[in-house]
Amino acid sequence: MPRIVKQSIVLPAPAKDLYAMYLNPRMHAAITGNKVLISRTRFRAFGGALTGRVLQTIPGRLIVQAWRSKAFRKDDADSTLILRFTPNGRQGRIDLVHVNVPDHDYTGVSKGWKEHYWRPWRRFLARRKGNRALTPISADV
Repeated sequence: MPRIVKQSIVLPAPAKDLYAMYLNPRMHAAITGNKVLISRTRFRAFGGALTGRVLQTIPGRLIVQAWRSKAFRKDDADSTLILRFTPNGRQGRIDLVHVNVPDHDYTGVSKGWKEHYWRPWRRFLARRKGNRALTPISADV
């Protein structure tokens, strides 16, 4: 039975910057430590372990993707990832809802967001804050 992953995180950067970082291939790769390809319509990350389509964006506020991992079985439907970016004072909040995650990959997906995104993103922002010389953020989509 497909499941839903729900997670929220507050990071020390404006919500609009977090949105831009996620969609900017260079920034996304700097955060995760892995090459990523993101266009207006498709994405591929972690050496092809994650693939999918960009279904909808609202600049600075929302990203919706059809998403699947290599752990998904051939007959598993794509999951849907919804990332909502909202201001939280000087910080930004990301609310993640990841629906239709196959039961057999639920733990991997749930832990994967924490291990491969939230923790590295927090470390990246801490390093970035200490290095004002980094290139400004801009989304490529």
